[in-house]
Amino acid sequence: MEATKISPKFQVVIPKKLREALKLSPGQKVQMVIYGDRIEMIPLRQISEMKGFLKGIDTTVEREPDRL
Repeated sequence: MEATKISPKFQVVIPKKLREALKLSPGQKVQMVIYGDRIEMIPLRQISEMKGFLKGIDTTVEREPDRL
C-alpha cells in the first residue's frame, strides 16, 4: 500500500511503483468512482489496447429455451 498527500490544489501524485505496475502514462485519463468511503481510480484504455483480452473465455453458456 502506498500513501500520498493531497496538495492545496487538491492534486495527488500517483507513486512511481503504482504507475509502473499499471503502465500509466502522462495525460492518460482515469475514471474516479466513489466506493463506500474511498475513491477508486480506474485507468481508461484505448479500445485498440483491449484487443484479445477475452481470449480463451468460455462461451458455452446455458441459454433459456426461447433464446438461440
